[in-house]
Amino acid sequence: MYQLYYYPLNASMLAHLVLCELELDHELILVDRRRNQQKSPAYLQLNPTGRIPTLIDGELVLHESAAICLHISAQCPASNLVPDTRSEDYPKFYQYLMYLSSSLQTELMVYFYPEKYVNGESAISALKQNQQVRISDIFNVLDQALVGKDYLLGETLSVCDYLLLMLSIWGDEISKPPQDFTHLNRYLSQLIKRKAVKRVCQVEGFNLAQYQELLAKAAANF
Repeated sequence: MYQLYYYPLNASMLAHLVLCELELDHELILVDRRRNQQKSPAYLQLNPTGRIPTLIDGELVLHESAAICLHISAQCPASNLVPDTRSEDYPKFYQYLMYLSSSLQTELMVYFYPEKYVNGESAISALKQNQQVRISDIFNVLDQALVGKDYLLGETLSVCDYLLLMLSIWGDEISKPPQDFTHLNRYLSQLIKRKAVKRVCQVEGFNLAQYQELLAKAAANF
């Protein structure tokens, strides 16, 4: 059985979604960020980065969300959550995985934690405003990539789709959020109907009905 050290709606949500999509037995172990448990000596022994998530698979201890999901998905190759290396989708899969993790997620982190990059209220305010533009530009690229597609790779669900869902939930408060883009809105509205998404949102305390209403309200303006 896998053990996933997690915190609700944190980066661990991606691994949680993949575990549930693959219907793999797992145990969730809460790392309470409110008490800074990710910096505790016990947790740092598992994950010296002091970040969430961490996955335990037998003797293997693994951190970094993307790495965890690649490892989990490799145990169930028939799922195609990670395309076969010989597939035409394989290069595009890594393109989107890198773009989402190194561009969108990175820009969101700057937006949420501006005090790590600049000092002073005016500088923080300016940085957050600039980040909203940068993040919306990335969502626009992804919106165009979804024209005529059910998923980022076309007709096949992949880890990248769950990563984009998680980051879209994080980004719903910016000035032009993902739900305000036509194709992203349609895509997210379908994705949240999946059984794995419903299960994860219930466990992690995310109000999925409220999010559905948010998407529907935005779609009414298209």
